[in-house]
Parts: sequence; structure tokens; C-alpha cells
Amino acid sequence: MESKEYPGKLTPFVVLTCLVAATGGLIVGYDIGISGGVTSMDPFLMKFFPSLYRKEKQNQSSNQYCTFDSQILTTFTSSLYLAALVASFFASSVTRIFGRRWSMLAGGVSFLVGAALNGAAQDVFMLIFGRILLGIGVGFIGQSVPLYLSEMAPAKLRGMLNITCQLMITIGIFSANLINYGVSKIEAGWGWRLSLALAAVPATIITIGSLFLPDTPNSLIERGHDEKAKEILRKIRGTDDILEEYSDLVAAGKDSKKTRHPWINIVKLKYRPHLTMAILIPFFQQLTGINVIMFYAPVLFKTLGFGSNTSLMSAVIIGLVNVCATFVSIGTVDRLGRRLLFLQGGFQMLACQIILGTLIAIKFGTTGEGTIPKTYAAFMVLFICIYVAGFAWSWGPLGGTLVPSEIFPLEIRSAGQSINVSVNMLFTFVVAQSFLPMLCHFKFGLFYFFAGWVIVMTIFIALFLPETKNVPIEKMILVWKAHWFWNKFIPDKNEHVSTKEMAMI
Repeated sequence: MESKEYPGKLTPFVVLTCLVAATGGLIVGYDIGISGGVTSMDPFLMKFFPSLYRKEKQNQSSNQYCTFDSQILTTFTSSLYLAALVASFFASSVTRIFGRRWSMLAGGVSFLVGAALNGAAQDVFMLIFGRILLGIGVGFIGQSVPLYLSEMAPAKLRGMLNITCQLMITIGIFSANLINYGVSKIEAGWGWRLSLALAAVPATIITIGSLFLPDTPNSLIERGHDEKAKEILRKIRGTDDILEEYSDLVAAGKDSKKTRHPWINIVKLKYRPHLTMAILIPFFQQLTGINVIMFYAPVLFKTLGFGSNTSLMSAVIIGLVNVCATFVSIGTVDRLGRRLLFLQGGFQMLACQIILGTLIAIKFGTTGEGTIPKTYAAFMVLFICIYVAGFAWSWGPLGGTLVPSEIFPLEIRSAGQSINVSVNMLFTFVVAQSFLPMLCHFKFGLFYFFAGWVIVMTIFIALFLPETKNVPIEKMILVWKAHWFWNKFIPDKNEHVSTKEMAMI
């Protein structure tokens, strides 16, 4: 369908507000990067998981698949994601009733306290309690930041501005990898405390930043602040000619005010396309296998025979690739569209998963016995980097923040985003909790397992995801009405889409 443009331009004000809000992504990325690095540090294992440390040192087996098979260790890593899952449901109400920025503030404060507890942790209870607070912060941030970015951005640049959140996630991962590499050289053995405590830095940025951010016009209208919404809309669009866009927002706001129970409404037939995407996109994103690489990159490299510092350095390289490739998505998403990046990234990840599985099979077979020569190891790192690049310009930004946050109508937007976040966190937990046992039992076949899912998700995108580039967020119903499959669920009449616009489909 043809895109629609409202009057206005990209203003410095909207760029600044979106960049400040996007820093919420730093806390998510920092945690992803820091967890895998800290759990590969001997002083950390000696203090909190001494039995695992002894097992690792006493283990005489040369089986490279099962060295790190520890449920206790994965519980530490993945406890955050269960907390984020639960928190996202509470965040939905906060975001809807009080506005997007208050949800960001709550997330920042919770993450800040969690970082302090983790840095000062004296026992496993204190460590996991701190991670639960970090998880609450991630739940609130993940629920509110993508919505904020999609609502503030002009339609023709929504992709670029929304993906700044994913860029911040990749910068957080890269920063964490650099810090892990640096603190691992501290001979006194307290480097892990510094790694965990420095999570307070991104938490402070989003906490302070959210105090100064304006709320979105969409949220202000939804909560009855129409004049304030007009003022903000003029400011972020850089023009007084806002009547058409404002009228569409008001119409959407009227629908939203009629919806007292968004959690009940979202299961109605007319929202079936939105609910399907809210569940399947984050489900598929976790089954790309990316978190296997990002959470456990240092552990994975160590398991595959790399030295401890070498494995951390390899994670730094992967983090840098992740950041650079995200810029590709920022530069192309509003020109090439969401679907093309999804499909190209899927093919690229599929090829790399098959190649990596085969390379590991050749060296370790089913026994896990073998060593990796340096040249061979370099090839493995190369294909992991190509895989990460494919993810970073497709399923990373599009599946994580952009598409789920732009497809929901205002009346179910907060509930829909909470479902998206909760499904993401649930399957992040499942993958994090099950990866090490799966590696031990599936061996090199684990890479083929994720490759199979990449095939499934790529076919799903090709058949069922309509193109959403350049479509105003409150007119998104038009893309569903124009879709070959989803149009049967969308009613012919809609209060904030004119009969003329429906007839043009």
C-alpha cells in the first residue's frame, strides 16, 4: 500500500528525546554482555559456585560439549528474565495510566538498585535478589522504550529512530565485553564486582534522562491531556501544520478511552493479527540462537578450547560486529523496508548455522574429543561474526523493538507490547536455561536445531508479515486490511480510518 506523510520534518528535539529514551537499551545490552563474561571468571565461580569451579578444575574429560553443564550457573543468568517477564505485565498498566516516561523511570531505578546489590553481593541469595531487581528494570524498560520511540518518530523515519534502542543494546553488549576483558586481568580477583556494579552507569543515564523527557502525544491524548499533546506534537514535528496528524491521534485516543480492559480486548478476532505477531515474533527471535552466542560467547569459546582471555577477546570482536551491523539496519530500514531485511538476515543466519555446526562436527564429532587449530578457530569466529551481523540488521532490531512496537492500535498498545516483552523474556529464559544441557546432549546438532527454526521463521515472515515502512502508527490497520490472509479479521469500518482510505486498499 502507498505510504502517507504528515507535514513536518525531523527536528533536533525529536532526535534528542529519542536518543535519551533509547539509552534504556544500554541496560539490556550491558546485562547480556556482562553475564556470560562474569560466569567465565574463576574468582566469581570460586566465591559463588565453588562446587562448579572444583568440578571444572578436576574434570579430566576432554569432551568439549559438556564441560560447563551446570543448572546452578544458568539459574543465576536466567533468573533476571523470569523477573522481567512478570514485571512487564505490571509495566503495561503503569505505561497506560501514567505514561511512557514514568515506566522508564521505574525501570531505571529498579536496575540501579539491582546493580548495587550485585556489585556488593556476599552470597548467592544477594546475587540472585539483585538480578531479580535488574529483571524488573528490564521488564519496565522493554515495555516502554520501544513504544515511546515509535510514537515520537515521524512515520517515514520511525524505523531509524526506533532502532537507536537496538543500537544502544549492542553498545551495551560491546561495552560489557570490553569491561569483562579489562577486569579479568585484575590479579586481586575482584574484577567481577566492578563488572556487575558498572551496570549502575546505564541505569543512572535512563533514570535521570526520563525525568526530563516529555511524554508522547499519543499517550497524552489517551490520558486526556489534549492541549499538552498539541504542544508536544508541534515541537517534535517542527511545524504548526499538525491538524491532520492530531485529528488521527484524537480518533485513536477515543477508541482507546472506550477500551477499559485491553487484556480482554486483545483476544478479540479483530486483533488476531496483532496478537499473533506479539507472540510469534519474540518467540522466533529467541530461536534464532543469538542469545546462545551473546550470553555464552566467552563460555562457548572456552568450551571449544580457547583460553580464558582469548575467549573474552573473541566476545569483544563479536560485540563490535554487532554494533557496526546495527548501523546497516538504521541506514536501510526505512528505504528497503522491514520484510527485505528480515528475509536477507534469515538466509544469512541459516547458512552460518549450518557451516558452524559442520565445522564443530568435523573437529569434535559426537564424542566431543578434539582440539581446534588456530586457523580453524579463526574460521569459526569469522562465521560467528557473519551470523551476528545478519542478526544485527534483521531479527535483532526488527523483531526486538521495531515491528512489535509499531503494529498495535493505541487501545491495546500497552498490553500488546507487554505480551511481546513477556514472550521474549520467557523464551530467553528457556533458551538460557536449556542451552548448556542441549549442547551436552545435541552436540554439534544444536546449531542445526536453530538452523531449522530459522527456516520456519523466514517462511513465516515471507507469508504473514505485511510491510509497515512509512505507514503512520495510527493508520497501521490499513496494512492488515490489505494483507491476503489477515484482511478477513479486520472489520470494514473503523472509527479512525475513513471510508475513502478503506476503499483505496
